[in-house]
Amino acid sequence: MSKPRENKSKGKPSGRGNNNTRNQSNARGNAPIKNQAASQKKKQTPAQKSANPDQIRLNKYVANSGICSRRDADMHIATGLVSVNGKVVTEMGYKVKLEDEVRFDGARINPEKKAYVLLNKPKGFATTTSEGKGRTVMDLVANATNSRIKPIGRLGRNSKGLLLFTNDDLVASKFTNSKNGVPRLFQIELDKNLRAEDLKKIRDGFKVEGKLIEVEEVSYIDGVSKKEIGLKIKNTGNTIIRTIFDYLKYDVISVDCVAIGHLTKKDIPRGHWKHLTEQELNTLKML
Repeated sequence: MSKPRENKSKGKPSGRGNNNTRNQSNARGNAPIKNQAASQKKKQTPAQKSANPDQIRLNKYVANSGICSRRDADMHIATGLVSVNGKVVTEMGYKVKLEDEVRFDGARINPEKKAYVLLNKPKGFATTTSEGKGRTVMDLVANATNSRIKPIGRLGRNSKGLLLFTNDDLVASKFTNSKNGVPRLFQIELDKNLRAEDLKKIRDGFKVEGKLIEVEEVSYIDGVSKKEIGLKIKNTGNTIIRTIFDYLKYDVISVDCVAIGHLTKKDIPRGHWKHLTEQELNTLKML
């Protein structure tokens, strides 16, 4: 009889020892788990690298603007109704940045929440969104909203009064429309009394270097000297004010925008702002 073969592994734990089975072997330690983790990491890495927080899908951009649902946005994109930076985009999954110019059926759209902020501007602040210009009106409305609003029109650094900010291009276009526009009422102080003949000239309109200068209304202000007048214009800037009085040989001491359409400075202290009410906004849109 041959001698029984000695088990050289006697006393050593087997990879399938005790309760282990062939399907649950620890003979290779954590190898299966390690491979699984590596597989997951390999799958996640490309996605993580391609993610860009500054970009969003075009269909989401359109949907967030309030035009339609995301599903409908896909349909509109496919039919060529959406352009990005001047080029029609029909690609599904196309990504854009917030600063890109996106248009739907020709009209520019914005995915941010619409904001309408009315500021009572003090002197000493430039009406600009550019940096490096000292104190600007953007400093005064910095905490008004997270939306990227900008001023409509301009007030000179030493001018004061109402200034409207928004990220709604449709509302902003009302002010820049040369035919209609939105009237703004200014209270202006001159270095001397405005002569009656000059008041009439402003009211009738006149030409400066071949360009017709017209205003909506002009009048003396009751109860004060004739150095102070009220002037209503639809122009978005106030350079026309300087043009008028430089031509007529008056120095402008101060300029104060006291009304924009139906909006006034009531309850807005100098240097403060407020959000337009729904009623104020609806009235503005109907102008």
